[in-house]
Amino acid sequence: MSKVLLVVLDGLGDRPIDGKTPLSEAETPNMNRLAKMGINGIMDTISPGIRPGSDTGHLSLLGYDPYKYYTGRGPIEAAGAGVDVKPGDVAFRVNFATVEGEGESVFDKVVVDRRAGRISDTDELEKAINEGVDLSKFGVEFIFKRGSGHRGALVLRGEGLSDRISDTDPHKVGEKVKRCEPLDDSEEAKRTAEIVNSFMEQAHRILESHPLNEERAKKGLPKANVVLLRGAGKCPHIPSFEEMHGMKLAVIAGTTLIKGIGRLLKGYVPDVEGATGSKDTNLENKVKATLEALESYDFVLLHIKATDELSHDGDFEGKKVFIEKVDRAIEPLLDLDFRDVCLIITGDHSTPVSVREHTGDPVPVIIVHEGVRVDDVEEFSELKAWKGGLCRIRGMDLFRIALDLVDRMEKFGA
Repeated sequence: MSKVLLVVLDGLGDRPIDGKTPLSEAETPNMNRLAKMGINGIMDTISPGIRPGSDTGHLSLLGYDPYKYYTGRGPIEAAGAGVDVKPGDVAFRVNFATVEGEGESVFDKVVVDRRAGRISDTDELEKAINEGVDLSKFGVEFIFKRGSGHRGALVLRGEGLSDRISDTDPHKVGEKVKRCEPLDDSEEAKRTAEIVNSFMEQAHRILESHPLNEERAKKGLPKANVVLLRGAGKCPHIPSFEEMHGMKLAVIAGTTLIKGIGRLLKGYVPDVEGATGSKDTNLENKVKATLEALESYDFVLLHIKATDELSHDGDFEGKKVFIEKVDRAIEPLLDLDFRDVCLIITGDHSTPVSVREHTGDPVPVIIVHEGVRVDDVEEFSELKAWKGGLCRIRGMDLFRIALDLVDRMEKFGA
């Protein structure tokens, strides 16, 4: 049976600006060649009008109904950061961020940069939090791990914890850090919120005076003097990819979140040298690792993050240039034997540079495999793909279509 290679450019889709998008303007001879070789269409990763997160979008693309299996981003980030998340744990997604303002409490401070200048050297900050924060009076343990770039994860472990609590991340600059609040009347939720607020205060005091931040301030760089928590969730019960689909999964990614999905699904998730999840990521090494994984695994996901990062920055030209860089890097994929490999190129959601946030706009998709009904589309872009033979599908449709092409779908009915 053939194998599946799914290439996902995070946040790929855009809304046109003066009739143009970064993808439509980019010079992409390799993607265009694949568009001519295959069948094209547009895709709603979850369903029309729904704004997917990268987490729910990828679950759908991997054949998991996100309404059934998604319990919050925190456990996925924690798994991606290397934490062995256990039943009962409450996990959070973390950003190192920058706050300013008067007052003793972290909750008096205003967020001025939610990514602390996209800081990446956070090893010492992780160590300081793990050594300095003390939650023993609550009878709980915590595990704090840095992720890629400014990201990280926090896990609370102990009896009587709840994930029915609010974020401390205000999700906007110019607003104060939010106090964690219980979202129901349970004692567990009230207690967990109290624990989170204690963690927030202690971590802020440690980070504010840390030598790394003092050095950053001298250089005119934003301090990473707070951690913002969001996406609280308990570890989900989710079948492995092999249990669910009968295939061995490999995930090639630089971001904590996508690595976390791969690990929760018990896939092979190698650490690829130079894979950062940002625009400086080593695409050539990721493509090489992808081709190596295809030798041993049935379904390989290659995830590329920076298209989304540049979209959040509103950087039209930067996104266009990075797409061109991706196009050059994937040239070796054109040498695959498409009798043996079903190649898919798409996005997990749209992040228009004009909006700087995820939207429900569909993303373009190409499928290249022997036997597909090649259509007349000759350019890979959201402005052309809708004319293709796939028409408009959903993420879980795409997964099933791929499995059917590689002869891994059973007949429905007699």
